Amino acid sequence: MKIEFSSLEEGISKFALNDVSLAFANALRRAMISEVTAFAIEDVKIYDNTSALFDEILTHRLGLIPLVTDPDSFVPRSRCSCNGAGCPQCTVMFTMSVEGPCVVMSGDLISQDAVVRPALDNIPIVKLEKNQKVVIEAQAYMDRGMEHAKWSPVTVCGYKNYPIIVHNEKCDGCGLCVEVCPKEILEVKGSAIGVKDGALESCSLCRLCEQACLNSGIGDEPAIHIGMDDRRFLFTVESAGALPTVGIIRQGLLFLKNQSDELHEALSEIRG
Repeated sequence: MKIEFSSLEEGISKFALNDVSLAFANALRRAMISEVTAFAIEDVKIYDNTSALFDEILTHRLGLIPLVTDPDSFVPRSRCSCNGAGCPQCTVMFTMSVEGPCVVMSGDLISQDAVVRPALDNIPIVKLEKNQKVVIEAQAYMDRGMEHAKWSPVTVCGYKNYPIIVHNEKCDGCGLCVEVCPKEILEVKGSAIGVKDGALESCSLCRLCEQACLNSGIGDEPAIHIGMDDRRFLFTVESAGALPTVGIIRQGLLFLKNQSDELHEALSEIRG
């Protein structure tokens, strides 16, 4: 397996995963979505809520606010020595007391921990009119996206096969395929069609170019062919803010490794 990054930023990363099967690529995608742990608000005590929102809707919105997570400093509540009671090792307390007129924002949540905090301070929660107020106390802890989407650390996590674009000797460089390409990655090079430098990975595999070539009356087979490399995949991972993308990728790979080690150990015991 080999990973080649074309973009590596805290919020979004793009990379090519090479020399793996489709099953492994999909397993990594699923691991990053549902097996990486992140903080989210789960339990909310509402002391006062005279806003236009019902308590349940207000709580739901609080739960969906992404919280910056440090997985090395905390443990999931399910594996904590407190047995789910909630302690500083697995739980972070938030408080909020706001009175209108104003718009309550995620930045109004006050965390007892300097690290675990809203990823963005400008997420609107509820609008308060004069004399309306919201006073709450909330507990946040780490869990997996498998349990609920609010614990998933990604907003986008997907892949596609690496595109392969070739043409045969029938190509006369008429340019019809260039005109229909929605990604504008094709160009006329001499008497044939080619791919612009550095643009191949942008191909969406729509095959509109093949159809345009057939419509030109070239015959039963187009001169340009779009294929896929079944051992190479292009990933896009966008963080919701809880973790940087490199941390999400690392934890996803680590989960697959741990699962593989456990399976290998179980099979070794069965074989005796």
